[in-house]
Amino acid sequence: MTLTKKHLILTVIFMFSIVLAACGNQSSTSDKDSQTEQNRILTDSLGHEVTIPEKPQRVIAPYLEDHLIALGIMPVAQWSVKGGSVQGYLQDSLKDIPTIEFDLPFEAVTSFDPDLIIIGSPDIAEGEKYEQYSKIAPTYVMGTEDSNWRNKLLKVGEIFGQTEKANEVLAEYEQAAKEAKEKIESQIDHPSAAVIWNIKNTIYMVSDTASSGVVLYNDLGLQVPNLVKEVSASATSDWSQVSLEKFVQIDADYLFVINSVSAGSADLLSDPLLANIPAIKNDHVYEFDQSSSWLYSGAIANRQIIQNVVDSIAK
Repeated sequence: MTLTKKHLILTVIFMFSIVLAACGNQSSTSDKDSQTEQNRILTDSLGHEVTIPEKPQRVIAPYLEDHLIALGIMPVAQWSVKGGSVQGYLQDSLKDIPTIEFDLPFEAVTSFDPDLIIIGSPDIAEGEKYEQYSKIAPTYVMGTEDSNWRNKLLKVGEIFGQTEKANEVLAEYEQAAKEAKEKIESQIDHPSAAVIWNIKNTIYMVSDTASSGVVLYNDLGLQVPNLVKEVSASATSDWSQVSLEKFVQIDADYLFVINSVSAGSADLLSDPLLANIPAIKNDHVYEFDQSSSWLYSGAIANRQIIQNVVDSIAK
């Protein structure tokens, strides 16, 4: 009986030790899984496997700031040209953020001690540049397939593990655009509109598939003037130069003008050649300076454009 009791006790101890070992292994496995989730590995457009930190704190992502802010992410540096030209419409959020040149000089990038670098175009990381950036911090290069602002937002959301948040931002945008479109349609019968960028009295017209053109013609359903269709068909960039003699053909009911200088477009639009353009004849011209969002794309930029349009033509 004594031997039997001893055997039983030893058996219980042995079984208990197995259970403890199993729990220990399960904990170890969970820890590994957690680490994998925290340090995600993504493949960028150039085929690089990039280890993304769990919660990046010092992000450099020039010209992607609209998407960052929409997701509640603040970069350590913001895109600029010659340290002066910045995305003016975002300055309520970025006014205290130092600038970095658009071509990302290595010394400047290093000085910000980033823990994640996101490059919006393969061109900026061509040649040996990527290797230089990746020595500073994990570097993710976005591809040409991400050129559509919606795709960019979703990609940025994926990089930061915020895909759900990115989809929420998109859904809110789509709803705002839908409501604005319905308001315009309830007040105006199929209006046409055009957007021009006035650079010292030289006219540049936005393509119907780019920038603010997408907002007006796709999201808000405004009619595309024939001249805009013609220019867009042969466009090689978002904005195409149009001569004054050509611009007189525009049959737009509404005209949105972005001025590069504070003097505005008084000299340009007062030219007698343009007097018979419907928008000018009916005083349906609305002007904005280039610090506004009209030259940019993103959930924040486009919602501001939508509000500008509604405030202008469907008050």
